Amino acid sequence: MHKKYSRNHLFLLCFFAASCLLSQAMQSTPVIFGEGVISTRDYESSITFAPDGNTAYFVKSTPDLSFRVILVSRLAQGKWSTPEVVSFSGQYNDTDPCLSPDGKKLFFASRRPITGTTPKADYDLWVAEMMNSGWGEPRHLNPPVNSDSQETSPCTTADGTLYFSSNREGGKGAADLYRAKPDGRDYGTPENLGDMINSPAPEIQVFASADENVLIFAAAGRKDGMGSVDLYLSQRTDGAWSRPVNLGNKINSSGVDSAPRISPDGKYFFWTSTRGYGFEEQQAKQLRYAELSNRLQSAGNSLGDIYRIDVNALPLRK
Repeated sequence: MHKKYSRNHLFLLCFFAASCLLSQAMQSTPVIFGEGVISTRDYESSITFAPDGNTAYFVKSTPDLSFRVILVSRLAQGKWSTPEVVSFSGQYNDTDPCLSPDGKKLFFASRRPITGTTPKADYDLWVAEMMNSGWGEPRHLNPPVNSDSQETSPCTTADGTLYFSSNREGGKGAADLYRAKPDGRDYGTPENLGDMINSPAPEIQVFASADENVLIFAAAGRKDGMGSVDLYLSQRTDGAWSRPVNLGNKINSSGVDSAPRISPDGKYFFWTSTRGYGFEEQQAKQLRYAELSNRLQSAGNSLGDIYRIDVNALPLRK
């Protein structure tokens, strides 16, 4: 015997089903992350999360990217806290934070002086380690990881392998991606990721999964690019990287798309984009001053914002 439902009950069932479908659709569409708190009218980029997903580190920059500071925000009762400058940042130019998979080390790039008080002209890689009282004093990574050239965008895997970008001599282009195996407290000689990944164009931002089987990176000047900087994905099988795939127009835009990350739980993909959310070439109607000013003073104003999408939107091989 079929169960009978009242009209109101049927309406609620339909509403619930529609809500679920809408929720699923929203997860497959890019959304600004932490709008108004983490992503604001300012230039934000390069987010990284603690293993439990409840602490986020990211960068806030001047509009021309001449000065960058690492911030931290914490999730409590479903809301992200007002960001604070992380304990070791705010005096020098710091960028590209990346937590190790266990959350005990925070790698970043900085122009802070190695000795003395004069900032460096180029970025080097540094690491801070978690102590009982918080982050310890950052340590400059020794050669051969750091060089006389620029090193940026550090990322580590579960076994401690360090991935990064550098424009050092001997590369295949303006900037290449490298990896270095841990050697005690330091690292061995960096290995260029080779012709399958690196090109004559610059490869400038990199994320490697904890198991080292997924590589997502930002590159400029490639023939299949959609904007000034695009994101690409490669997967490793039997020790070899697959040909990189452009992540397509759902993720890449006509602007700069960079700083890729997959959340620690593997559910979401995060990246930084300068897409002009809400600023199509032609507006549906004339903008009045108040509306224009409001949009320019909000996230999505074509400065960098942090975006999120369901990881299933990535062309990952099953």
